[in-house]
Amino acid sequence: MTDKTHLVDHITGHRRMRRIRKADWTRRLVRENQLTVDDLIWPVFVVPGTNIVDPIPSMPGVNRMSVDKLVEAAKEAADLGIPALATFPNIEMELRDETGSQVLEANNLINQATAAIKRAVPNIGVITDVALDPFTSHGHDGILRGDDIVNDETVDQVVRAAVMQADAGADIIAPSEMMDGRIGAIRRGLDAAGHQGVGIMAYATKFSSGFYGPYREAISTSGLLKGDKNSYYISPANGTEAMRDAALDVEEGADMLMVKPGLPYLDICWRLKDAFGLPTFAYQVSGEYAQIKAAAMNGWIDGDRVMMETLLCFKRAGCDGILTYFAVDVAKKLAKG
Repeated sequence: MTDKTHLVDHITGHRRMRRIRKADWTRRLVRENQLTVDDLIWPVFVVPGTNIVDPIPSMPGVNRMSVDKLVEAAKEAADLGIPALATFPNIEMELRDETGSQVLEANNLINQATAAIKRAVPNIGVITDVALDPFTSHGHDGILRGDDIVNDETVDQVVRAAVMQADAGADIIAPSEMMDGRIGAIRRGLDAAGHQGVGIMAYATKFSSGFYGPYREAISTSGLLKGDKNSYYISPANGTEAMRDAALDVEEGADMLMVKPGLPYLDICWRLKDAFGLPTFAYQVSGEYAQIKAAAMNGWIDGDRVMMETLLCFKRAGCDGILTYFAVDVAKKLAKG
C-alpha cells in the first residue's frame, strides 16, 4: 500500500484540527457554547404618559415607552421566551432634585411599571435598579453634598428604595450606584421587610466607561452630569480591584454578579465566574449596541452576524446571561432556527 502520509501529518503529529470542522454536523456536534433565548435580559426605558413610543436617536431600534406600551412589549417578550426585563425610568425634570427623593415615592414611575408588568405578564421577571441617577438633578448615582457623593446616606436611601421596588413586585434588585456596603444593606433591608425571596444582582464591576453615552441620553441625564463618576465607578485599568469589589458583594449576599460594560471586559467575566461560581451576567451597554447598529446601517459590517457573535462571546467568557438591547431581535432570530 502506498504511504500517503503528508509532510503536514509529520509536522502535526497526525493531529489535524480541521477534521472536526469539515462538515456542518461535526461543527454542531462539538460546539462548546450556544446562545439561547434563556440567556437574554431585555433592558427597557419607561417614560410618563400614555400611548408613547419614543425612538432614541443614538440607539436605533430602541424606544422609550409609556407604561401601557411597555406592558405590550413585555407580553411580546414573554411570548418570545425572554426570561426577564430590566427597567430604567426617564422621569420629569421637575421631579429631579439633589437627593433623588422621587426614588422614595412608592408610586413612582419605575414602581408603576413593575406593578403593571407583573399584573399583565406575571411569568416574566422584572429587574430594577435603585441607583439615583434617573432621579437626581445632577445626574450622579448617589446623593451629592458639595462635591462629594456621600456613601452612607446614599446607601440608606437605596435600601428604602429597594424595599419599595420589591413591594411593587420587583423580582430582582440590581443596584448599580457602586456605593460601599450597599449589597449587604439591601439584603438586610429586604429580609427585614419580608422579601427574602427577592434576589440581588450586584453590578459587581461597573467600570468608569465611555460606553454609557447613549444610555444617558435615554434617561435624559447626559446634560445634567456635574463632574465625573470616577470616585465610585471602577477604573478600566484595574482588574484586581474589580475582583476585590466583587468579592465584597459575594460576601455581603449577592445572588448574582454583573459585569458592565460587557465586551471590553470579557476577561473580568471569566475571572468572576472562575473565582466565585455565582451566576454571572454581562451588560452589553448602550455604546456597544450603538456601535454595532451604526456600523451595520453604514454597510460596514453584517449587523445580525456581529450581534449574534458578540452575544456568543459572553457565553464563551463564562456568562450565564446577557443584558442586551438586542434581546427581542435575537429572540426572533433564534425562534426561526
